[in-house]
Amino acid sequence: MSQQRLKIPKTLAAWPWLRAINPHYCEVKAESSAWLESFKAFNPEAQANFNNCDFNHLRTGCDLMNLFFVIDEYTDVGDEAHAAMIASVTMDALRNPLKPRPHGESIVGEIARQFWARTVPTITENSHRRFIETFDTYLQSVVVQARDRSKEHIRNLTDYFDMRRDNIGAKPSFAILELSLDLPDFVMDHPSVRTITVSAIDMLIIGNDLCSFQVEHARGEDSHNILTIAKHEFGRGLEHAVQWVDDHNKMLRAAFLSAIEDVPSWGAEIDEQVTQYLYGLANWVRANDSWSFESQRYFGKHGRAVQSHRSVDLACDRAVRVDGTDLMVLMYSFLPL
Repeated sequence: MSQQRLKIPKTLAAWPWLRAINPHYCEVKAESSAWLESFKAFNPEAQANFNNCDFNHLRTGCDLMNLFFVIDEYTDVGDEAHAAMIASVTMDALRNPLKPRPHGESIVGEIARQFWARTVPTITENSHRRFIETFDTYLQSVVVQARDRSKEHIRNLTDYFDMRRDNIGAKPSFAILELSLDLPDFVMDHPSVRTITVSAIDMLIIGNDLCSFQVEHARGEDSHNILTIAKHEFGRGLEHAVQWVDDHNKMLRAAFLSAIEDVPSWGAEIDEQVTQYLYGLANWVRANDSWSFESQRYFGKHGRAVQSHRSVDLACDRAVRVDGTDLMVLMYSFLPL
């Protein structure tokens, strides 16, 4: 493999869950996009780029993706102190969704407040608690990432996975899967369910980092990417890093599928909810992969072609990155009609 090209492995070639589109796609995407645009959180050019990319809970999912993108953009351009401020404002808004936000505060606070105020009346107590807990963990990890970025710190693989499992945003996203469910802690803490969850998160990390590497490399911001981490840890080139990542992904897939077979029965009522939740995790892995190629965020208008030929040019001196809300359309394909 040329160091000027990246060959993206087909990490989901043997994944049993196929791509699907939620039937409420057009209506919910339009509502969520219009809501975010009303805040004028981005300049006109950035907003134009952004726009290119259970009914109530589908809306919640779309709004969450919009909130993630705003937090991502606002924390990527600042230092650790700025990221900590955004984290503090956001968590205060989520914990107090009925409290008006103070004048002059970052717009992220009001976006988070409206998002959660609209969501809370439709969800269960357990999913509410887990979302707040995991979103706080996510934001604290974003602050750590900002610190790493400012110091140009490259972690080892173990440390990277430990941190990335929090700041990729998967845990609060998975909490969205259970908004209409009432899964007790003893189910979520069962070793098989934990293995399934962590395996899914790690596959998301790998899929995201493979697809985002070209953009991050062009920006000179690839120190927080598993390919750079693997190159640094093994002292080898990009080809070896890609092979290690592909092999590790196969191991994760096997662990996911094996753990599903080991999930016990807790009775018909809980089992039905567990089935819905685990299908949501599996579908999330597929949806993230589909979205990465279809949203224009990483490959511009060439995503479908890249999905086919799997080769990207690392010599490009201009990063193309377009945000979108279509991820939740794919994520929520498992919701009943």
